[in-house]
Amino acid sequence: MPSYAPRLSNVQCLSPSGLHRMAYTEWGDPENPRVLLCVHGLTRCGRDFDALAKTFANDYRVVCPDVVGRGQSSWLRNPAGYVVPQYVSDMVTLIARLGVASVDWFGTSMGGLIGMGLAGLPDTPIRSLLLNDVGPHIDAAALARIGQYVGMPKRFASIDEGADYLWSISSSFGPHTREEWHALCEPLLKADGDGYVLRYDPSLGAAFAAISPEAVAAGEAMLWASLAAFSGRILVVRGEQSDLLSRATLEQMLAHAQHARAVEIPGVGHAPTFVHADQIEIARRFFAESAD
Repeated sequence: MPSYAPRLSNVQCLSPSGLHRMAYTEWGDPENPRVLLCVHGLTRCGRDFDALAKTFANDYRVVCPDVVGRGQSSWLRNPAGYVVPQYVSDMVTLIARLGVASVDWFGTSMGGLIGMGLAGLPDTPIRSLLLNDVGPHIDAAALARIGQYVGMPKRFASIDEGADYLWSISSSFGPHTREEWHALCEPLLKADGDGYVLRYDPSLGAAFAAISPEAVAAGEAMLWASLAAFSGRILVVRGEQSDLLSRATLEQMLAHAQHARAVEIPGVGHAPTFVHADQIEIARRFFAESAD
């Protein structure tokens, strides 16, 4: 029988500045060859997917990594390594550790960019791809909004205060109960002396700010090519009020991809959290159809 308790593991990965550890949370039967890889957004962690993983653990081995620099993972010695190609390399190492030939992919925001980058490579291990509120083109207003908070030094007297701050920068996620929100926030905070700090490398802010317009353009071109090259099924989920994935970009994605369709979630911006049953059902149906 699958285990509904999360198991924390880690895998050693390589960057130009040396070795680092990437932590991951795993749910379900560790011998199940059907693997669902769930990858989080820019400053979040793999525990974002707890509710989704509990639902999918009957059918999948669900693996939720903390991308390097976040959660329980190591921080890179050189912050210039906080880029999609490094993250793709780390995911290839993780999939090799899991010992499976293929995975289904659920990627939220940055996790979707990583998924697109890997999906477009020859002999990709990705079988089907759910892109949660992200595409190759990210609107400038969203980049400016994210730049206002990522890497900013913050210290909180309590978990409650930290959760309130995270809500102030994440209310676009849509309505959540206090209990749901705390479940999403607590893994993002760590005790530090008599208070709490955010559980990610502050150097992410400098790395984010250092990305040049030329690098953004080159990355976008690569992701459009990857999207067109991927032959598996794709579901693009958009929050109705998203400032990161515009409807125009969504339409372009549907035109570029070979087997893509889209779902829009009302009353939500960037990005749906998939902690609610109706959102989880969207993912369940897509991956069930992809298995046929």
